[in-house]
Amino acid sequence: MTTTFQSSAATSRQSVATSMRHDTVNALKTLDPSVDPDFTRLARLAARVFAAPVGLLALLDDDRLWIYARHGVGIEEASAENSMVASTVMSQDLPHLVVSDAPGDVRFSTDALVMGDPGARFYAGAPVVVHGQKIGALCVLSPEPRYTVEEGELAELADLARLAGSLFELKDEARVRARMAADLIKEEWRHALTLEAGKVGSWVWDLRSGEIVSNDILRQMFGLPAANPLHIDELMATIDPGDVEAVNNALGSTFEDGGDYSVEFRVAATGRWLIGRGRVYQRDGAGKPLVMMGVNIDVTDARAAAEQTRLLLRELNHRVKNTLAMIQSLARQTMRQKPDPQMFIDSFSGRLRTLSEAHALLSERDWSGINLVELIHSQIGPYLLNPLEQLVMIGEDVQLPPDHALGLGLVLHELASNAVKYGALSSARGRVTIGWSLFGDPTSRIEFTWKESGGPPVGQAPEAGFGMRLIHRSLDKVLDSSVSLSFPADGVEARIAMPLV
Repeated sequence: MTTTFQSSAATSRQSVATSMRHDTVNALKTLDPSVDPDFTRLARLAARVFAAPVGLLALLDDDRLWIYARHGVGIEEASAENSMVASTVMSQDLPHLVVSDAPGDVRFSTDALVMGDPGARFYAGAPVVVHGQKIGALCVLSPEPRYTVEEGELAELADLARLAGSLFELKDEARVRARMAADLIKEEWRHALTLEAGKVGSWVWDLRSGEIVSNDILRQMFGLPAANPLHIDELMATIDPGDVEAVNNALGSTFEDGGDYSVEFRVAATGRWLIGRGRVYQRDGAGKPLVMMGVNIDVTDARAAAEQTRLLLRELNHRVKNTLAMIQSLARQTMRQKPDPQMFIDSFSGRLRTLSEAHALLSERDWSGINLVELIHSQIGPYLLNPLEQLVMIGEDVQLPPDHALGLGLVLHELASNAVKYGALSSARGRVTIGWSLFGDPTSRIEFTWKESGGPPVGQAPEAGFGMRLIHRSLDKVLDSSVSLSFPADGVEARIAMPLV
């Protein structure tokens, strides 16, 4: 039972050793022997020590011998069955293997190196060990048998084999380092390109010397030359004096409390706003900061957009407040003139729609104003029975400020609704001609006329109801404006004058 257990354990150890050797050999296969003559020199030196015509550095890989380096023979691989090289590798405690006459040795008479090229009879080999694993052998072969071998020859062969193992380890380590360096360079390039694409300035600050290493984007942000060494004093001198204290406070808090550095400041020369973010990455034994790393991001456009949004919200609040007051006034006045609920709804809803449409147009343009032609179409278009014939516009299009557009929109609505009830737009033959002229240098005033024709004859001027008062008062918020109405027999006329600023 004991013998069986020991045999099983030995088999297991042999299996593990074979697997580890296999992994090591596969890792070394990435080394190209054709461009590395060092191992060929070792094979030649080994052959010279024994005055033999053939020297080989062979690696054992599964059931094949991989001839990694050779002297005096051209083979690249051979079978590992009954192999002298394989026996050198697989024997655990064998420092070397010498075969005086292989064809007469029953263990190796069918070795591929004996039966084929180079027709070996004499063999001497020492194992090559890499990372603790026997992976192959450095060996010499001769087609003549040899029955005496000097101990000095075997010692030199063992030294050369150890040198081969050390060379494998060094070259493998160099390969790994080269790959890691290439990966690191690739990662650094990816990082640099990411920062460049995001327009992020990066920096590393040595607090002991005050020197700063940065990318070109950071230097551009601060208006600093690209070539000169950068010192913290030079960088701080570019910050707007009004923001220096905030920067120093943020740095002091980071140094003392260990929190992240975060601050916004302006560059004095350009007035552009930057965000600074950073962290202390190295301290001495006493906790004193040594190295700090961070980034800067230009947020000027974002701050401008935020400020614009705040201005728009304030303007919107102001406009909404004024509009609600106007709606309340319209509702009260309309109720006085139209106490009947249905008549009130019909009259008030039209005026409310006018304000709503004007507000919608202004909102689409961030309350910058409305073009006059667009305002006319929005207020009069719904009342036209024949749009191509009933509306004539004469004048160059112009943009109206918000208050002007709201007031004129109410005037146009009242004129159009009256024209539908009593005037030119009550029949398909009627026409409204709207003309305007610009005055001033630069053009600072507009005179606007409304003329109806083709409708029922106009009698005497109607009583001044709320609609009439609304026409006269809709432009009260526009200083230096005027509205006048006349009622010739051929159609109502309205004249409006107001500034454009």
